[in-house]
Amino acid sequence: MPALYVTSLYTGAGKTLLCAGLGRLMQAEGKHVGFLKPVIADIKGEGRAKDSDPEFLKQALALDEPLDSLSPVIDGQEDLGDALRRAYARVSPGKDVVIIEGVWRQRPGGRPFETVYEAVKALDARVIVVEPYTEVAAAAPWNDYKAFGEHLLGVVLNRVPRSRVAPLYNRLSAALKQAGVALLGVLPEDRTLLAPTVGELAAGIGGEILNCADRSAELVENLMLGALTVDPGVDYFGRKPNKAAVLRGERPDMQLAALETSTRCLVLTGGTPPISSVLNKANDRGVPVILVGGDTLSTVNRVETTVGGARFNQEKKLPKLEEIMRQHVNLQAVYQGLGLAG
Repeated sequence: MPALYVTSLYTGAGKTLLCAGLGRLMQAEGKHVGFLKPVIADIKGEGRAKDSDPEFLKQALALDEPLDSLSPVIDGQEDLGDALRRAYARVSPGKDVVIIEGVWRQRPGGRPFETVYEAVKALDARVIVVEPYTEVAAAAPWNDYKAFGEHLLGVVLNRVPRSRVAPLYNRLSAALKQAGVALLGVLPEDRTLLAPTVGELAAGIGGEILNCADRSAELVENLMLGALTVDPGVDYFGRKPNKAAVLRGERPDMQLAALETSTRCLVLTGGTPPISSVLNKANDRGVPVILVGGDTLSTVNRVETTVGGARFNQEKKLPKLEEIMRQHVNLQAVYQGLGLAG
């Protein structure tokens, strides 16, 4: 049974995204998929950090194994190979493939990828490296990846501006082929995959959800600031769908106008609660109202920070992820590399 090791030099590169997408697509092909995210830690020291990724993958892939098996803590002082093989044995029975998300961090004082090389060798795993897009993507450490040798399936670039996807793919695929590294895909940046939920937004800005708390899992894909006019109207707020509208608390006219359009939530600043007509209409439309005490400018800054730090692990993002990966990842090459084709 093959093991697929998804790793990266960078935090937030998209490892969880790729694990979830590949797992779901393999399951759609009738494959039984397992998951493992080992945590390398000093058991006697700092112990285990909180990690929501294994819980998300358990739900996304409908796995029966307990979280402790999906994300075991491995003492950084013990033999890593033996510990990994034991952990793998607990999640692999009955599976056609086990997807492993790269170790939590390297050992203290270790070199980049040192622990990953050790893990890959112990499990005889195939490797996909995820690279976040940067302006210097072509200068990524390809030689580090080549050290995986025959274990390396290839590289996936993530969060690439849509206008750059085709030219970047054409430019890098030839360069990587010459370097002996396969470019498996270039994933475009997508609002849905980057969107926080209403609940995450409220927590990020320190706001209170006044109503419709059951809609906290809705995704906020856009942000709009109330226009400085007497009545910005439906035309203004209709420019962006699935948005958070940030408005001053004393402007019910703008609040009512925003509620006439595709709005995920209202964010009212200044600590002024909505009047009853606004709250009633928000309830009728199923739109949460978030009340914050700060001014509009500081609130917008906090919203932007929250959006920038949003994580992928939301179940509502999975259909869009599957769509994007079908279009932009060479799935056949992945399946063939794992011996799952046909």
